[in-house]
Amino acid sequence: MPTVILVDGRSGAGKSTFAAMLAASFDEAALVALDEIYPGWDGLRQGADTALTQVIRPVLAGRAGEWETWDWARGIPSGRRRVVGPAPVLIVEGAGVLTPASAAVADVRVWLDAPARTRRERALRRDGDAYRPHWERWAAQEEDHLRAHGPRDLADVVLDLP
Repeated sequence: MPTVILVDGRSGAGKSTFAAMLAASFDEAALVALDEIYPGWDGLRQGADTALTQVIRPVLAGRAGEWETWDWARGIPSGRRRVVGPAPVLIVEGAGVLTPASAAVADVRVWLDAPARTRRERALRRDGDAYRPHWERWAAQEEDHLRAHGPRDLADVVLDLP
């Protein structure tokens, strides 16, 4: 049975960087980013649900996980499928991934945080004008996730980054 590691945190907290470094530390790890799964700017919750049902649970059952990617520029499903095969370690990172349901099947649960100003600067430096008009919209979904699921309290590891 694979080891499942979930990495959650708000936008710009450093999830992708942390998860990539973590994946590189293993001989064989599959890394899945929710940015490929979210169905658009209003899809934080649906992306996390899809990750659990179409990626995490199938991989835990020894099958491949599969999902359709999102075309962020066009705002529609891309028509392309991604597949992640069973691996000794599965790392899934993205805002919203850590819920009571996903925590129940994960081996390691990580919450990353950073000051709001730092997160915003990182996110806008990374995604620029494509993200700028959606920052508040996405932040509101993150707030809903925090209230509904308490991901920080579900985490085994909490990292407060500068």
